[in-house]
Amino acid sequence: MKILTFAEQRDGVIKKSSLEAAQAASDLASKAGGTCTGLVVGSGIAAKAAELGAYGVGRVIVVDQPDLARHSNTAVAKVIAEIAKREGADVVVLSASQTGKDLAPRVAVKLGAGLAADCVALEIDGASIVCTRPVFAGKALVDVTVEAPVKVLTLRPNVFTAAPGQGTAPVEAATVQLGTGDFGAVVTETKIASGRPDVTEADIIVSGGRGLKAPEHFRMIEDLADALGAAVGASRAVVDAGWRPHDEQVGQTGKTVAPTLYVACGISGAVQHLAGMSSSKYIVAINKDKDAPIFQVADYGIVGDVFEILPELTARIRAMAGA
Repeated sequence: MKILTFAEQRDGVIKKSSLEAAQAASDLASKAGGTCTGLVVGSGIAAKAAELGAYGVGRVIVVDQPDLARHSNTAVAKVIAEIAKREGADVVVLSASQTGKDLAPRVAVKLGAGLAADCVALEIDGASIVCTRPVFAGKALVDVTVEAPVKVLTLRPNVFTAAPGQGTAPVEAATVQLGTGDFGAVVTETKIASGRPDVTEADIIVSGGRGLKAPEHFRMIEDLADALGAAVGASRAVVDAGWRPHDEQVGQTGKTVAPTLYVACGISGAVQHLAGMSSSKYIVAINKDKDAPIFQVADYGIVGDVFEILPELTARIRAMAGA
């Protein structure tokens, strides 16, 4: 079995979710008695590529070209597919990040491959890969196998471990001929939350909903997030109201997250929101409605007014950190 894992990078830094995917792919290759090759695409990114070796990748291919300085989903999908064909890859693994979700179907079509998206576990069963993925808005898990000769898999961020070992991987340069027609869309600007991690990669997320009543009250969410070193999340209703930017939206039409700790403040827990965060390891819910659906998935719940609880909780966490 030959596995190719795509490592997403931004400004020359490989994303944590891609390191998780690389380690999961190398573990899968080891179980199957196969090989795992990494792929990094961009411009001026060769120096960082070798670090994939610390996550079990045997070798790394770098497509470092000036025309790839700005991300283009159409161009990068072509590069991934072309390298996969050259390598004779049986499996292509990507993170189920926003970028990975965009690229994976395009790559699958170009390779005539089957696609298993948003996987939370991978196992080898004979000659098959058993992929576990959530269904019915996260209410159940199903085991699937892809029967197509070539398989494309995306892995949910923060579910698989990224624990670096020793050593680096040999790096090989490659080029892919790209024309103007390959750049159907090009990213011209990327918005990055200042001072806080992205919700898809954060270990702790503090999210707010309509229970905050007004956009200025989100300062309480930000204060608690700062005290915990957490990312700030939001429900769809809050984003639709213009209170928070779309890149913070958690849920079925936003981002799917799986942090160690998810704190839901003033969020009732509609099924669309639960679909995006129910994989969190620990869920804390704060809501004045004791019958709110969020309490059905919460590990810990506080029934009460967020305007009273959040300042007190933030003050105590700050005091503990100071001690």
